[in-house]
Amino acid sequence: MPKVAYSEEEREKIRERLIAAGLELMTQQGIQHTTVEQIYKKVGISRTFFYSFFPTKEELIVETLYLQQPRLIDYARKLMNDPALSWREGVEQLLYSLCYGEKYGIIVLTMEEQQLIFKRLSEKNYKIFREKQLRLFNTILNICGIYVNEEQLKVFLNLAIITVITYRVFPNTFPLLISEVSKETVDFQIHTLVDYLEKLKK
Repeated sequence: MPKVAYSEEEREKIRERLIAAGLELMTQQGIQHTTVEQIYKKVGISRTFFYSFFPTKEELIVETLYLQQPRLIDYARKLMNDPALSWREGVEQLLYSLCYGEKYGIIVLTMEEQQLIFKRLSEKNYKIFREKQLRLFNTILNICGIYVNEEQLKVFLNLAIITVITYRVFPNTFPLLISEVSKETVDFQIHTLVDYLEKLKK
């Protein structure tokens, strides 16, 4: 007979397992191909019980992005400490990893996923997300030896996200873009962004 009552501690552990399972599945097969059913079955709970933790899949996705943040920080440190890489090569590799996220086990949202998720976030939760996002990117810049003011941080955040989105809009979202040169376009954006960061570093 299924258990009907859980302590707060037990519920918190189940919640953590759901987030971890979501992150694992999404890094393996992408957000769109990961279903709520796959996640709750992996943890061993029912659909109804899942929704008592996360009313929507989008709310779970946001939590997986938070769980991913320490991994991104560790990855940035690894690149910056790699003696085989120059500073520029390390930063470029980091940006390429964000663009081609699936190859590196990193969840990266498409434009459509971003729109869907943030339409459903409350004003309070959106503010929390933005604060955590800025803190993440500031930490990554610091690891790269770059210290910026708030405006510079926001400019970098916008440029980084635009670069990631550019890779993901070929060819379906913006059909007027020429998909044959998608890689060259992203290469140019990354090189230009690293040039900008190099100036900030000096």
